[in-house]
Amino acid sequence: MSFEYTIFTGGPDGEIRTRKVSRAKRPGDVVIKITHSGLCFTDVHQKHRDIALGHEGAGEVIEVGPAVKTLKIGDLVGFGLQRGACGVCSECLAGEDSYCPDGDFYSHPRGDPNVGSLASHALIPETFAFKIPDGMPSAYAAPFMCAGATVFEALYRYGARAGDRVGVLGVGGLGHLAIQLARAMGCIVIVFSTSESKRTEATTLGAHEFVVYTDEERRNVKPVKHLLVVSSRQPDWNIFMPLLSPRATIFPLTVDATGVLAIPAQPLTSKGLRVQGSKVAPRSVFAPMLSFASAHDVKPIVQEFPMTLRGLTDAFAALKVGVVRYRAVLVAQD
Repeated sequence: MSFEYTIFTGGPDGEIRTRKVSRAKRPGDVVIKITHSGLCFTDVHQKHRDIALGHEGAGEVIEVGPAVKTLKIGDLVGFGLQRGACGVCSECLAGEDSYCPDGDFYSHPRGDPNVGSLASHALIPETFAFKIPDGMPSAYAAPFMCAGATVFEALYRYGARAGDRVGVLGVGGLGHLAIQLARAMGCIVIVFSTSESKRTEATTLGAHEFVVYTDEERRNVKPVKHLLVVSSRQPDWNIFMPLLSPRATIFPLTVDATGVLAIPAQPLTSKGLRVQGSKVAPRSVFAPMLSFASAHDVKPIVQEFPMTLRGLTDAFAALKVGVVRYRAVLVAQD
């Protein structure tokens, strides 16, 4: 049996449009009525394609397939970049399904073009729909499906420990969540910026130190063990190398994918530094991430737009010019 719903798509001219689609309901699927969708810069890159846009979804389960075991009608759930995995490759068997070569990913050529979070509904396998904790608003849960999962994955799975000095380069869509999450984990959080303009906000979010790294004050900073690069452009690595402790880890989470990560070789080898790539989290990370965020009152700063053609046009325009503070969230109007 199939299910008909509406999706918002892009197109060759970059204009947002809607169309009706139909999708077969599989035994392990849940049907989600989408109430909220975060907007990510990845969506800007996909706006010229005729695919269902969006990958930070939250909504209510309205139907469950006969093979669904853990979710029920009425549950509030989120879903993200990944909507399926083969389950039998070496990555899946190791719990690293986000690296499954045959996975169903948003915007991937092999991904389902009719599944996205900018839509009236989505049909998602139960195992890739994540229950939202009681008391967490869906408008806050949606950005955790990509932005939150990206920074939580780096901190949670790659060795950040209480007492570690964690540097966050950039106070934006990912950075403002990274500050809160690292602080809640017991880390000492140092925010690096090119100007004073965000000092008060970074401190309010939980930063212990704020450093204008283009000024001489950086020379008095104790080195950091983990550096999350969540700015829109690469920093001057010659400036940052002295700010990293021996065997520190660099996480280039938002560096332009079309560019080259030009890190000087000598300090990389002499300090034993590690550059750790990190995709969005595997599904095993989502439940602990949401529980942790709920328990520690970590929440995104959101700017809401109506999930309409005009609302999407305005949200995309605001995101592209960098005036969203700090996550755009589209809200269903029915």
